[in-house]
Amino acid sequence: MIKNYIKIAWRNILAHKGYASINILGLAIGIAACMLILQYVSFELSFENFHAKKDRIYRVQQDRYDNGKLSTQWAAGAYAVGNSFKEALPEIEDYVKVLPRGEAVAEVKNQPMKIEQVFMASESFFKLFSYPVLVGKANTALKEPFTAAISETTAKTIYGTTDVVGKSLRLNQRDQEYNITAVFKDAPVNTQLRPNILLSYATFIKENGPDNNPERAWLWDGCLTYLLLRDGTDPKALEKKFIPVVDKFTAVDMKKYNASVTYKLQALKDIHLYSHYIMEPGPTGDGKTVYLLLGIAFFIIVIAWVNYINLATARAVGRAREVGIRKAIGSQRRQLIFQFLSESAVLNAIALILAIILVLVAIPGFNRLSGQNLSFGLFADGKFWLGLTALFITGVFFAGMYPAFVLSGFRPIEVLKGKMISTTQGALLRKSLVVFQFAASLFLLIGTVIVYQQIQFMRKQSLGINIEQTLVVEPPIAKNDSIYLQQMTAFKQQLQSQTSIKNITVSTSIPGEAVNWNAGGIKLVGTDESTQKQYRVIGVDYDFMNAYGMKLIAGRIFSKDFGTDASAVIFNRKGVEQLGFNKPEEAVGKRIDFWGEQYTIAGVTENFHQQSLREAYEPLIFRMIPNVQGYLSMKVNAGKAKESINFVKAQWSTFFPGSTFDYFFLDDHFNDQYNADQRFGQVFGLFTGLAILVACMGLFGLASFTTLQRTKEIGIRKVLGASVAGILNLLYREFAFLLVIAFLLATPIAWLTTASWLKGYAFRTDLHWLYFILPFLLIIAIAVITVSFQTIKAAVANPVKSLRTE
Repeated sequence: MIKNYIKIAWRNILAHKGYASINILGLAIGIAACMLILQYVSFELSFENFHAKKDRIYRVQQDRYDNGKLSTQWAAGAYAVGNSFKEALPEIEDYVKVLPRGEAVAEVKNQPMKIEQVFMASESFFKLFSYPVLVGKANTALKEPFTAAISETTAKTIYGTTDVVGKSLRLNQRDQEYNITAVFKDAPVNTQLRPNILLSYATFIKENGPDNNPERAWLWDGCLTYLLLRDGTDPKALEKKFIPVVDKFTAVDMKKYNASVTYKLQALKDIHLYSHYIMEPGPTGDGKTVYLLLGIAFFIIVIAWVNYINLATARAVGRAREVGIRKAIGSQRRQLIFQFLSESAVLNAIALILAIILVLVAIPGFNRLSGQNLSFGLFADGKFWLGLTALFITGVFFAGMYPAFVLSGFRPIEVLKGKMISTTQGALLRKSLVVFQFAASLFLLIGTVIVYQQIQFMRKQSLGINIEQTLVVEPPIAKNDSIYLQQMTAFKQQLQSQTSIKNITVSTSIPGEAVNWNAGGIKLVGTDESTQKQYRVIGVDYDFMNAYGMKLIAGRIFSKDFGTDASAVIFNRKGVEQLGFNKPEEAVGKRIDFWGEQYTIAGVTENFHQQSLREAYEPLIFRMIPNVQGYLSMKVNAGKAKESINFVKAQWSTFFPGSTFDYFFLDDHFNDQYNADQRFGQVFGLFTGLAILVACMGLFGLASFTTLQRTKEIGIRKVLGASVAGILNLLYREFAFLLVIAFLLATPIAWLTTASWLKGYAFRTDLHWLYFILPFLLIIAIAVITVSFQTIKAAVANPVKSLRTE
């Protein structure tokens, strides 16, 4: 019997190739799009899943308050947090401290090589986290001072083998060497911590000495702390127990500064999508984006299924008569249901095969577009096929629901008289489905327009500084401060001899990244300690202000003409406002307490965008440090960029022979911050286009059905003198009404959703009414083109032939 059902279904498909092709293509596009998005979402949700103890690992996140107002949110916190909480709270089974150390230079075949992702970690690192140790002992690898564990790739890069336990590792030309105690497997891509080198935290303790033991440091920030909770521990209840522990060690100092600090727990598996704090040890994702894409996947596949239902409706006349005849000769409703579901299954199966082919073809391009790393290996994943099977079964029943359960339920006499087609219920269903399709499409199109406008807004806004044609060289190794100053001074003088290079400066931070120097306890001299505030600090040399074209709004810039500038600072507007000055010029000449020393405010700059426009202006202090170590920035002639780079590289090798030469252009570096937004906009736009395409297929189905049902009416109208334009107006009016309803439904939802999304940006575009009207007009134009094929054909048809249709 099943074989017979499939055979009849196949014959029906061959008998109506046009409708079947549109159905199959629409379903295939919908399934393929859904598969790609679900793989993208699945990857983003998979972060940290490989850790065996992931459900019990939490990171301690720190919030700092000044005068009761939240001032700083850190992924890292005080150094004493881990051991203090462990000693006081039995709910904590273990902890690990992790200190990001950025990058280091190792010697490989007598050449310097930069190794990224260097961390210090306490001895329980491998107990908490599931990074398999290939060589050495995991439990003791990081126990002793001056020991190190390195990744498999790092071992092979430096030594050519993983058999390196017991060998010495020398970093940054330092005299002190590390004893390699373990080699661990490379971290997977779906984790935030991807260390290449782990140095023992015991080294940090030893280097600080007994008088500065970080295990007792509650006022030092910068330590990432991860806790392993015992089974059954309630994280929220445990957070409350942090308060008395923190107060015990910090109450006196915090009260003196009129400040406070709170610690919260972040589930390890939530960090990637929901954590965007200072000192994140790696890139993070965006939970809103992930779930918005998940919503797009839902819309696209439902639109594809609705499209199937609409096209089935367009064939309802022929199928209704078929049902009537079958019932008249004795077919039972159960048999008809199986027949229609069989047809739905065959169509969905063909669409599924085509969708898999489309995905195979699209994966490379989708990876380039989205920045993801999807591979053909996903087809070997059992979960992938389980999900695909669920999608197929859902599609069969959802898309086959109308012909299977509705048509099979009509009485033979009514069906044969054609009454089913004229029912209000059937018309309402068809129109409702089209409204849903275009409301969803319009929602996605409005979202695409606003995402694009926000990206353009950020790219076109003035940064308040000049980063054009700025070549940046990453910091060199500095073994000795006095020698470094001599080297850097001579190096800069040598570069200045090149006419294509000018405005050379060194700074601890550059635009395009967060300022990691966070300084608390800063106040005006003579004021109460309760007025202390936190600031971001950038160490600069004398040339920084001119090199970046900083706009001075009060006072002066740093200058060698003033011998006192070694103890001078410059604030930005936000900074002096935080000090309590309404007018920038009032701050000039005032002195501040900065970590036990006094500095004079020499000038005030206008606010500028240190980071992307997602971030708000921060209170900044530029501190003059003549021997500052950091990034080297310089302006180069656009026509001689390559020549300038080669010259800088040659001089670099002479003055800093043990340092790698790594450079980039600052405008590219700054715009890299928008890559994630750009990719999201491209992915959003792609799937919006696919959704509209599939929705148009549904509209084509409804146009076919409507014109077919009104063929006789059109013929009569033409006989009575109706013009082609009048008939087209009559046919278009119904579709226009549906689109207006779709617009009224989609617009408020789109406004609320995009307004919520834009709140993630400190500087954002306005939600102009054109961003809603233009997509609506575009949808109308697309709809008119879609329905015109059928409506014009019906309007210009010979009325004599039209009247013979029944």
